[in-house]
Amino acid sequence: MFDSLSDRLSKTIKNLRGQGRITEDNIKDTMRDVRMALLEADVALPVVRDFVDRVKQRAIGQEVMTSLSPGQALIKIVNDELVVTMGESNAKLNLSAQPPAVVLMAGLQGAGKTTTVAKLAKLLKDRHGKKVMVVSCDVYRPAAIKQLETLATQVGAEFFPSEKEQNPVAIAKAALDAAKKQFQDVLLVDTAGRLHIDAEMMGEIQQIHSAINPVETLFVVDSMTGQDAANTAKAFNESLELTGVVLTKTDGDARGGAALSIRHITGKPIKFLGAGEKVEALEPFHPDRLASRILGMGDILSLVEDAERSVDHKKAEQLANKVKKGKGFDFNDLKDQMEQMMNMGGLGSLMDKLPGMGDMSAKMKGKVNDKDVKRMVAIIQSMTPKERAFPDLIKGSRKRRIAGGAGVQVQDVNRLCKQQKQMSKMMKKMAKGGMAKMMKMMKGKMPMGGGGPMGF
Repeated sequence: MFDSLSDRLSKTIKNLRGQGRITEDNIKDTMRDVRMALLEADVALPVVRDFVDRVKQRAIGQEVMTSLSPGQALIKIVNDELVVTMGESNAKLNLSAQPPAVVLMAGLQGAGKTTTVAKLAKLLKDRHGKKVMVVSCDVYRPAAIKQLETLATQVGAEFFPSEKEQNPVAIAKAALDAAKKQFQDVLLVDTAGRLHIDAEMMGEIQQIHSAINPVETLFVVDSMTGQDAANTAKAFNESLELTGVVLTKTDGDARGGAALSIRHITGKPIKFLGAGEKVEALEPFHPDRLASRILGMGDILSLVEDAERSVDHKKAEQLANKVKKGKGFDFNDLKDQMEQMMNMGGLGSLMDKLPGMGDMSAKMKGKVNDKDVKRMVAIIQSMTPKERAFPDLIKGSRKRRIAGGAGVQVQDVNRLCKQQKQMSKMMKKMAKGGMAKMMKMMKGKMPMGGGGPMGF
């Protein structure tokens, strides 16, 4: 998300480098570029006007601190105002009600509502230790009920059964009663996809709302609809009081107009971002972190949190001890590292969150491909257990057999073997306390080679 906006803003700010002061003259051209960048990102026009006016008002005539260039001063101003536009701080779910806390999920057809219910159930269960029950009131699409049942099993949430012959309001009431009896902490209620202009369907969800009195009413909307997402949420809010918004499919949204428009247009906070089909792909929305990513400054806090959740600390400790003992870094270790990286969202997600990678992220998008990582894992899986543990065994005939088993070329196996040797050498240097020296050697050399990641 925000690839094109990040690229445009970074180029615009670079133009101010070398100037001693931000003046009305040089800010005028800069703000014209910022305005165009936001409009191209499909940010709503009222939001663009308000944002540009605020930045311009703060920037004109501002004395630049001796340690800052005009470009850096403007980055801070733009960063601050992006945060204000998107909501200033993370708006958490209100689950302080008498259990079960009821969360009603509403949204348009195809927005990813049912999947989001499962993602939210997993997040509440894994990160907050909540007992979660889910129920589907979508009697118009029987497949939705079955889909939610399957996903509930996958994420370990309690599923309350419903049938297409039942009344949606009656289903919601029965689920709430069951959640109370089972001492569930949270009840997530999935509803049928609807349009705000559909009076009958809107009447139905209003009845469900009145019957179960949710503490949170979240509107699930597809971010790829751009500023229309904000307008739809506003129209929906006029019929049903929303407490927040969940933006889905943000991994496919290169512009980001919805994220920048919703708070301003609806007055409602974005509470979560959904990126991808995996049940783990839901994150709390942090305006300050996203603003940092938009400006190419990365998101270290989210990266650390991803690592805390996704990295197998026991395996990491075992690997550290193994390397310290001089046993080397074999293909089993390499496979573990790649799988854990994929669990953290893949190469693209990691690059988005690394400081200073904004420009590279846009330029290398076609080269940094998670398919390459999966292909490397496939090559390792084609090796025998002995070959994985003793990489030096892999010579000519073994390479041909491994390549055939993985459906790749021998050159691909050669590149992977070279990569493993490089990483093994780096691990040995780290074990000998040469971390600082190694980082100096690596500086300016990522990503490797002229192809994709790791030389592919």
